Amino acid sequence: MIATPDLPLWAAIVVAVLTISGAIVTLAGAIGLVRFDTFYDRLHPPTLGSSGGTILLVLASIVCFSVLRTRISVHEILIALFVTLTTPVTFILLARASLYRDRIEGSPDAPSIDGED
Repeated sequence: MIATPDLPLWAAIVVAVLTISGAIVTLAGAIGLVRFDTFYDRLHPPTLGSSGGTILLVLASIVCFSVLRTRISVHEILIALFVTLTTPVTFILLARASLYRDRIEGSPDAPSIDGED
């Protein structure tokens, strides 16, 4: 079993607040995914939830391991960088593929092109 790390009280509070905040932001993104009706509306909340939640959780990890190791722990920044760059790009590609398919099929759910009726 892993022993509980001996964090100072101030660091434990900061880590707890950041972790709970990250979980709430991610939960809000998941709830937005369920609440919205159309595919195009559902794309936005999970992107913000995963990116925002990841950033807060990475900050909590940086604080925790920097305090425990008594040196700055920055390798978590790579995780945040990859997640915050790849998640929106993936959703943009998914939206473009769906938009192309819906426009080819003439689906009424597809957003119209600006300037057209």
